[in-house]
Amino acid sequence: MTEPGAARPSKGPLVYRQSIWTRVTHWVWAICLFFLLLSGLQIFNAHPALYIGQQSGFEFDNAVLRIGAVNTPDGPRGQTTVFGKTFDTTGVLGMSGSAEQPSFVGFPGAVTIPSFRDLATGRVVHFFFGWVFVGALFVWFLASFINGHLRRDILPRGQDITGLPKDVADHARFRFHHTRHYSPLQKLSYFGIFFILFPLIILTGLTMSPGMDAAWPWLLDLFGGRQTARTIHFGVMVLLVLFFIIHIVMVLLAGPLNELRSMITGWYRTSPGTLREEGDKP
Repeated sequence: MTEPGAARPSKGPLVYRQSIWTRVTHWVWAICLFFLLLSGLQIFNAHPALYIGQQSGFEFDNAVLRIGAVNTPDGPRGQTTVFGKTFDTTGVLGMSGSAEQPSFVGFPGAVTIPSFRDLATGRVVHFFFGWVFVGALFVWFLASFINGHLRRDILPRGQDITGLPKDVADHARFRFHHTRHYSPLQKLSYFGIFFILFPLIILTGLTMSPGMDAAWPWLLDLFGGRQTARTIHFGVMVLLVLFFIIHIVMVLLAGPLNELRSMITGWYRTSPGTLREEGDKP
């Protein structure tokens, strides 16, 4: 027992927070999403436009995003149109590279795999890591269901909903509580990733496959056509990239060494007194 007025320990105890299944699948997803993003941009460059509806064509324009290059009195310029609003994106989208050797592609080669125009290779890379991603997700769901990680740390409870405003305010003030269990904001974020964004990006990806459409024609009805599925697929990709950026920022702010140790060894340093507050034994 600690006497009243005695100094509290500067460090909390180490707890085993992440199972081997969570750690392995976490890093497999990180690798897969990297290659999926860059190869996906290579595939997108084959036709850098997105549509809403069952079809696209020259007789009408239902594009919600279009990236390309146009001729101007000052020479060619990169141009991006989003919901009818046009922006000059020279040097980034539509037209990149040097003035002597410009590259007229949607996304520059620096962010595509391969870095040059090669749709066939981009598709091979994309499909390979796509199936690895799906396999890792299946393994994670099965392991998390068996070891209780899914019920304990991912599925939100009533107390997580009520505690969300305070947790959001604490994160906004960079006040992080290092505990054995995920915070309400973490739970709801991971729930959205695993039960909304991941299924959406997989199903919309399958919807763009003619073979899958023949086997599962209900996919086209579910997403309103192949073109709409492609747009949703792209939008989910943008949301996942934003989540990744925020995730990395939070890791750096919360203590990168502790967070990395948790995802490499499974052991996590908690804040002093948190185990007692949670009712766990140190």
